[in-house]
Amino acid sequence: MTDLKTAPLGILALRVTTGALFLFHGLVKLFVFTPAGTAGYFESLGLPGALGLLTMLAEIGGGLALILGIKVRLVSLALVPVLLGAAIFGHGGFGFNWSNPNGGWEYPVMWAIVQASIAAMGDGPYALVPTTRRA
Repeated sequence: MTDLKTAPLGILALRVTTGALFLFHGLVKLFVFTPAGTAGYFESLGLPGALGLLTMLAEIGGGLALILGIKVRLVSLALVPVLLGAAIFGHGGFGFNWSNPNGGWEYPVMWAIVQASIAAMGDGPYALVPTTRRA
């Protein structure tokens, strides 16, 4: 049974935590790896370099939107393919376990499931721009 008093706080915690992690990963791509380095890495995987830049923007923009509570359901759904792409193209060849050298696909798949769950649960409290109207 769902505890209707604490469930919204759980959604808020998931939303803000995953938003902060997305923001961090996107900023690492921007400031540490640089846009050129990120594009080059994606190209080394056989993907278009522009996809690396779009991923970086999705992580930064999506992270901020999750933290602030802006259209959370839509943002969470949009981030699922980004995470599945990371699981398949970025980590798929390194096995299941995240602690494998270069990371496995387990972590991004778990994160994709978390984002799908957030999309199913809704915005949670303190959303600036809710996806749906509240009763």
